[in-house]
Amino acid sequence: MLTLYQLEGCPYCELVADRLEELEIDYDSVWVEGLHSKRDEVKRVSGQRQVPVVVDEEYGVTMAESQRILDYLETTHA
Repeated sequence: MLTLYQLEGCPYCELVADRLEELEIDYDSVWVEGLHSKRDEVKRVSGQRQVPVVVDEEYGVTMAESQRILDYLETTHA
């Protein structure tokens, strides 16, 4: 299962979510707080507080930065 940590209204998060849907990849969304200081769960899984973050349990991958995530989805799931 793939998990997407995202923030409402974040255009980079929306790009990743849209691509996941286009590729018909099932994923769970975890909505994070707007304040960086409140994003403890994101920091716990990725070591930083930036979103989007994708955790792909099947491949043992955790990554941030929308373009890197999009590239990863293309190479592993497209």
